[in-house]
Amino acid sequence: MDDPVGQDLIDFAGRLADAAARVIRPRFRTVLDVDTKSDSSPVTLADRGAETAMRELIQATYPDHGILGEEFGAERLDADHLWILDPIDGTKSFITGSPLFGTLVGLWRAGRPVLGIINQPISGERWLGVEGRRTVLNGRPVATRKCPDLGQAALYSWGSEGLAGALGPRLHRLADAVSLVRHSADCYAYGLLALGTVDMVADYDMKAYDFAALVPVVEGAGGAIRDWRGRPLRLDGDGTVLAVGDPDRLADGARLLAPGPAED
Repeated sequence: MDDPVGQDLIDFAGRLADAAARVIRPRFRTVLDVDTKSDSSPVTLADRGAETAMRELIQATYPDHGILGEEFGAERLDADHLWILDPIDGTKSFITGSPLFGTLVGLWRAGRPVLGIINQPISGERWLGVEGRRTVLNGRPVATRKCPDLGQAALYSWGSEGLAGALGPRLHRLADAVSLVRHSADCYAYGLLALGTVDMVADYDMKAYDFAALVPVVEGAGGAIRDWRGRPLRLDGDGTVLAVGDPDRLADGARLLAPGPAED
């Protein structure tokens, strides 16, 4: 296969993030109407408007490419190039005025992740991961850090409510084994992992649009990202995600997150 990501696609992904940011920034920390979707998650006009802006740009520029977005579903899923979009990953943070959210722009080609952007439109931070290249933050190369022992690790997870849910026993095992635990940073936590300030992120109930852009960012910074069983992430996977800055800690995390006899 030829180079899966030319500069034209990299530049275009940046244009998508810019288009979403223009919708999101004016609405941050303003009075918002919040709707509840069928899965009980919140959504705002900023979510819908940002995705609309990105979809219109894709349709006008690459009409043969596929699109999978959180708010408006799928088009041309069988296309060789598939853009996977989450306009605001972390809507709960957004509606409460916290900047721990981001826009996710992912490109998968022939079924594998080749490009990902985490864009924080308020702070102006943009992580870009491209297959075969070093991840950059605002153009500056970044790298994950080594973690010689799991007991020294800093962990982020989806939310403290997860500890009380069905997967709580597994998350508790991991949380009890590390040095520091924080919650509810959504995609921003993966950016911090790529930056080398966080060692591990464990999430669940993740849809394709939640993780598709994260894979090139994490892997391009030297980390590893899999499901809780240590398997490569798939768009139709089980929704669990484990990212580590030091690939040597992947097996440690997967071991603690694996279901016990009464949990499978």
